[in-house]
Amino acid sequence: MAKTQDYRLGEFTYPRGWFMIAEASELDQHRPLAVRFFGQDFALYRGRNSGTVVLLDAYCPHMKTHLAAPNRTSYVIQDGAGTNIEGDGIRCPYHAWRFGADGKCDDIPYHQGPIPAAAQVKSWQVVESLGAIFVWHDPEGGEPQWDHPSLPQWDDTAWVRPKWDHLGTLNQHPQELVDNICDYGHLSPIHGSTVERFENEFIGHTATQRQCGGHRTLVSADGVSASLHTLTTYHGPGVLISDLTGIYEAVMLITHTPVDDGTVKVWHSLVVKSPSQSAVATKADQVAAGHYQEMALTAFAQDIEVWNFKAPCINGLYLPSDGAFMKARIWYRQFYNPRAKTQEILDQCEGVYVPRGVKPYTEPKLAA
Repeated sequence: MAKTQDYRLGEFTYPRGWFMIAEASELDQHRPLAVRFFGQDFALYRGRNSGTVVLLDAYCPHMKTHLAAPNRTSYVIQDGAGTNIEGDGIRCPYHAWRFGADGKCDDIPYHQGPIPAAAQVKSWQVVESLGAIFVWHDPEGGEPQWDHPSLPQWDDTAWVRPKWDHLGTLNQHPQELVDNICDYGHLSPIHGSTVERFENEFIGHTATQRQCGGHRTLVSADGVSASLHTLTTYHGPGVLISDLTGIYEAVMLITHTPVDDGTVKVWHSLVVKSPSQSAVATKADQVAAGHYQEMALTAFAQDIEVWNFKAPCINGLYLPSDGAFMKARIWYRQFYNPRAKTQEILDQCEGVYVPRGVKPYTEPKLAA
């Protein structure tokens, strides 16, 4: 299992950006969720007063008890009707210290006098969007440099709101997944694509792939939709959004988040425009969209099956006709280095790149 240092990505072990950490529905039971990302443990929960999602460092500073670990026997849990979430705060199941959404301890039942200033845990910046929970992670502790993931289609009644496919943890560094954005050469062998046009563009925190051509999974067999056009963009290092036209008009979402150095958790979803062209998606539309999401997941699983068993690609034997691998890897480094180095890195990679022997994507570009 290769780690960040092996890929020579930069000064930080984990990248800067917005990352998915849970599906929003996982917080509907009013119980905290223990999650692990970026090599550390967290307590994730929804406040009972405001409904606001809260992410705190997991361990109580008192005696290092996990605030969100499953617990049914503590009377903190039993007296709380099965939960230690209290208002918008959370109580430690061991000694009942309560921490607010800001991470500061605001109650110690048996303690007289002021609460020590050190009695606090870090509270992280999270947003609820696209039926998921996203956290802003920055090794330098800075504010977000770009907007959190969102889609206008998500709240459009003519589009079918999807479920999230939980694909588990891969024993691969996220670099191996990000390589896919420029991998022209795998599209035919893995996905059965007959790619007619292909190009990459790197601008700021975005890395985009534009391509069109036949596809053996996501277009219809009767020739009605013979070509698949995709506009696929990484918005930062962990959120991929792909506009595609095949059997139906759709938007694919793929998110991945480092768990530990060298492992990554992956999710997939697909928002589909009403197949019947209704202003409000019907039940039949929902069924059709669900089937299309399964088809899209089948195509993505072709990549995952390879990732599950490949060795780390530290120094690849790249060909000019493979795609802009080295430019993509340079682009990816910006998230592992201080913000002050961003422009220096971008100066080495920004631009449009077309694999040797391939036509650029000159068709009308899909809306971003």
